[in-house]
Amino acid sequence: MPAIRIKDAAALLGVSDDTVRRWIDGGSLASFKDESGRKVIAGDVLAEFARDNASPPPNPLGIASSARNRLVGLVTKVTADRVMAEVQMQCGPFTVVSLMSTESVNQLGLEPGVVAVAVVKATTVIVETPAGTS
Repeated sequence: MPAIRIKDAAALLGVSDDTVRRWIDGGSLASFKDESGRKVIAGDVLAEFARDNASPPPNPLGIASSARNRLVGLVTKVTADRVMAEVQMQCGPFTVVSLMSTESVNQLGLEPGVVAVAVVKATTVIVETPAGTS
């Protein structure tokens, strides 16, 4: 099981190092010392913590859906021609890009500054790991 340093755990969770240390000190997140004496978090413990404490922004649409990959974000750029458009959204630290008809962009009122939800349903999801891990 990988041991994840506090600074790396903070980056993965989108919080500061100090926040991770407060969670450890408060007993919300378990840690241990590695062979170098540094505080680290077991990868499976961090994964469970991330899953249990995930709190996405409220859904501004207020609708129910079977889709689980829903990313609330802010439209940051729309590039459109007569037929097709590219819509860029910032969803937390991630940029999501969607290609759709210009008619759909107009019907949805998509423009920079609009809050929207990107729903992702893909038959192919590629997962990568750093070189040397197995």
